[in-house]
Amino acid sequence: MSFSRFLDYLLLEKKYSSHTVKAYEADLLKFSEFILNEFEEKDIGSVSYNQIRNWIILLVNSGISNRSINRKVSSLKAYYKFLLSTEQIEVNPLAAHKALKTKKSIQIPFSETEVEDVMAAIEPDSFEAARDLSIISLFYSTGIRRAELIGIKLKDLDLRNQQLKVLGKRNKERIMPLLPEVSKLLVQYLVFRNKKYPIGTAELFITEKGIKMYETLVYRIINNYFSKASNKVKKSPHILRHSFATHLLNQGANLNAVKELLGHSSLASTQVYTHNNISELSKVYKNAHPRQSKK
Repeated sequence: MSFSRFLDYLLLEKKYSSHTVKAYEADLLKFSEFILNEFEEKDIGSVSYNQIRNWIILLVNSGISNRSINRKVSSLKAYYKFLLSTEQIEVNPLAAHKALKTKKSIQIPFSETEVEDVMAAIEPDSFEAARDLSIISLFYSTGIRRAELIGIKLKDLDLRNQQLKVLGKRNKERIMPLLPEVSKLLVQYLVFRNKKYPIGTAELFITEKGIKMYETLVYRIINNYFSKASNKVKKSPHILRHSFATHLLNQGANLNAVKELLGHSSLASTQVYTHNNISELSKVYKNAHPRQSKK
């Protein structure tokens, strides 16, 4: 069965990234293969929930995490929702499906001291050092995503007004303010960049070979520097984003403002970053509440 109309809908109307659309396609193809092998059914639009349930059981028995299974089922559910809206089916077989329970993992942010120690240890006296310090500073001062950082073009950087245009999920643009110290670091980096690669790519951040940065390199940069300053299990660009949000909220920043800076579509996505605030409030409550002091 062809999924081209559905995939075009995700790419062109929903504005999903090509990477996300490929993940949807892979999930649908795997399910199609299962239905064909197990039930000799070529059209997944005609299957029942019981058949889908057999697939879910197979995934569970294969050792895949519930989170990954839920993502795969979500792809299938979105496809059936599309078929229903385009009147290709009359009933969504997954309409009443409940997602498998998953463990909520709390990602621990870096402390302010850890971030400051890492940044203080980098002397921006070369192309690579200036680039890496700029990347770390930008992550921590704006909370942008790794993919957003990689996608920044030179033309998106407005140093005069200390602003940065970022292209987020579903091609949503947002303007990020830049701290003066971050702007200064970016200027230092651009001096090295322009001297080393006077004719370079359109992207702001490039590799030692003068080509566009890639995800694993950005991860490696963050992991390498923070491994020297932090004992936390996860040391990634996302943890820096997490640290940005948590530290802002700890300093009393408005939740809605943080939501806008992070590029979240709803407050629910931002509230995951408030667990540290709740922890701090709990300490204050226990230390200061009159009832607590009597115990």
